Amino acid sequence: MRDAAIIGYVQGPQRRYAGAANESELVMPVVRDVMAQVGVSQNDIDFTCSGSCDYLQGAAFAFVEGLSALATVPPIKESHVEMDAAWALYEALLKVWIGEAELCLVYGFGKSSPGELRTVMSLQLDPYFHVPLWPDAISLAALQARAMLDSGAISERDMAEVVARSRANAQSNPRAQLKGSTSVEQLLAEPTFVSPLRRHDCPPITDGASAMIIASADVAARYCKRPAWVRGIDHRMETGILGARDLTRSPSTRLAGEKAGVARGKVDLAELHAPFSHQEIILRRELGLGDDVPVNLSGGALSGNTMMAAGLDRIGHVAAQIMAGKADRGVAHATSGPCLQQNLVAVLEA
Repeated sequence: MRDAAIIGYVQGPQRRYAGAANESELVMPVVRDVMAQVGVSQNDIDFTCSGSCDYLQGAAFAFVEGLSALATVPPIKESHVEMDAAWALYEALLKVWIGEAELCLVYGFGKSSPGELRTVMSLQLDPYFHVPLWPDAISLAALQARAMLDSGAISERDMAEVVARSRANAQSNPRAQLKGSTSVEQLLAEPTFVSPLRRHDCPPITDGASAMIIASADVAARYCKRPAWVRGIDHRMETGILGARDLTRSPSTRLAGEKAGVARGKVDLAELHAPFSHQEIILRRELGLGDDVPVNLSGGALSGNTMMAAGLDRIGHVAAQIMAGKADRGVAHATSGPCLQQNLVAVLEA
């Protein structure tokens, strides 16, 4: 199997409301910028894969609209995943590994502001066992947080510390939506939103897009001085029946981390896709990341959560640190579904 590397990554602005801009207008700038960053054009791309959600756009096959942002000329080798673009990256990697592509474009986008995101995301749930109960993503995350608190696995202070660090780290990310210095005491003084979660424990509503370019070894050496090599990647899924799971754990994350090779070397930094504060604690423990490993230097999903791109952003931020020479080895994680149901783990190295 051939080597593959990330050679370019651009995160677009993360905003609460992108105004009248449609999805294509969110995608165009990041695709243009990542191609300029690498020094390629649309004609150089062998395969394109995107991640988005028709439910967010309110139309079937709505991802096709995103293709208009690329100014593509048929024939085009293109695919799509109806989930976070981290899984689009996985599909593009397969193309490179088996020799069907040398240079791939991956992008994800989501405009969550027009609708009621809590209701939209409930459509992911089992239509027979869960949907009739009318739960939503925040309520389910609150159940998970309550299970962790009742088990003694975490405290509300632990959750507030995650948020305070996220906001502080986000100050170095010009694309972050929420950032600033705040104390744990200030956060704990805020009222609960969906008990035991406070609003700051939940991800913000975000409009945005991100894009990435990956390449085979020969092509990567041509366009990038210090590529971020994908040395391991794996994704696993747990049952959709929440009552059959121990919500205080994430065995799929642990298994994906083992298969990806997280423990095979020193980890310089990690980006974990934890939309809710307590989930970062779960993920850190399952991946065996000690307190000495910096987590979510970008601010993470708590500072900006573009649906269908936040997982790709975690991988992109690790790759950016490696390409900039600020790290030699990093771990990135993406999640999809309620309460960390499906998890992807990637190991990147210089």
